[in-house]
Amino acid sequence: MSDPTGSPSAATPPPGCPAHDAAVHLSGLEYQQTPSQMYRSMRREHGPVAPVLLDNDIPAWLVLGYPEVCYVTSHDELFARDSRRWNQWDRIPADWPLLPFVGYQPSVLFTEGAEHQRRAGVITQALEGVDQFELARECELIAGQLISSFSGSGQAELMSAYAHALPARAVLWMCGMPQDSTDTEQLVDDLRISLDAGEGDDPVAAYTRVGERIVHLVKEKRERPGPDVTSRMVLDPAGLSDEEIVQDLISVIAAAQQPTANWICNTLRLLLTDERFALNVSGGRVSVGDALNEVLWLDTPTQNFIGRWAVRDTQLGGRLIREGDCLVLGLAAANTDPQIWPESHVGAENSAHLSFSNGEHRCPYPAPLLADVMARTAVETLLEHLPDLVLAVEPEELTWRPSIWMRGLTSLPVQFTPAVQ
Repeated sequence: MSDPTGSPSAATPPPGCPAHDAAVHLSGLEYQQTPSQMYRSMRREHGPVAPVLLDNDIPAWLVLGYPEVCYVTSHDELFARDSRRWNQWDRIPADWPLLPFVGYQPSVLFTEGAEHQRRAGVITQALEGVDQFELARECELIAGQLISSFSGSGQAELMSAYAHALPARAVLWMCGMPQDSTDTEQLVDDLRISLDAGEGDDPVAAYTRVGERIVHLVKEKRERPGPDVTSRMVLDPAGLSDEEIVQDLISVIAAAQQPTANWICNTLRLLLTDERFALNVSGGRVSVGDALNEVLWLDTPTQNFIGRWAVRDTQLGGRLIREGDCLVLGLAAANTDPQIWPESHVGAENSAHLSFSNGEHRCPYPAPLLADVMARTAVETLLEHLPDLVLAVEPEELTWRPSIWMRGLTSLPVQFTPAVQ
């Protein structure tokens, strides 16, 4: 494996300008539907670190190589998380679409050094208190309730009716919210809108409502703590303030919900469309684990993550990275890096993928294990209840959401034998 820092190449942009003439726009139909082809093209033309343009032609770097992503995420002294370092803020409009992702917030996502260790440590301790067997049982109950709501009709759109709702309810259960309240149902819907708004939705208003409800939840747990993630964060000896807990809980909930929903739906798509799995789908368990892991390699729910900001001038993949430059972590591209898989055969049986990122700012342990419990239980329970589940459309009619960040279907319509009510 070569040195990911490399040396300056002939294509290195002029000083202070990472977006030279060959920069690629991270947008367009080709990117939305077949991003893997664009990654290969960018890698051929630019190497493991490519100059790109974000919305409004804002320049950044897309890190495509597996060794390079590992290097960036393992060297916080060179590539930090505090977005206030960005050298492009004077060009960012107030209504910039990516502002919710990069605008500095006082949450664990943007902390560094000892402060990040303190905040992430509280989250880790709180999540370690989740009993995975209890979580699996709760997910089975939630899955059963959701399935019963559409099983009598013989058809369903699984993204909205199942894949989105299950992890949302499960993570709220982990945080100590009751499952049978109107308040919780509203919060589940607001999470969907704030993370993946549809036509006519108001994501800003929905996010505000989510924040207000989490503020109330933290206050409740201060007064009456219980055996849940929120209470463990409140009682942690680190002594986080209510504001810090609210910000970090919102980060935990968002990170658990949308990526897990896409993981569930992308896995169901693979099981229902790939002949390698078709013979085993009716059994429900034979190939689910293989499919879940293969999706993390080939259709990872978070395909790109923004990002890291250069602390000082440095080299990466033969590129001159200037102080304050933004680096987008190309997790999906790195997972299929031909330098790692030269024969184009991704080793889906192992788990060395970067789908949960890498380094100090990766998903805190045991978050990936809890996400696996939710996704695995969701898929297995659905196939057990509806063993003759089939797509209601041709596989090529399925479309991906228009996002360079998340990899998920717009819908997953299915048919099955109606259950007797």
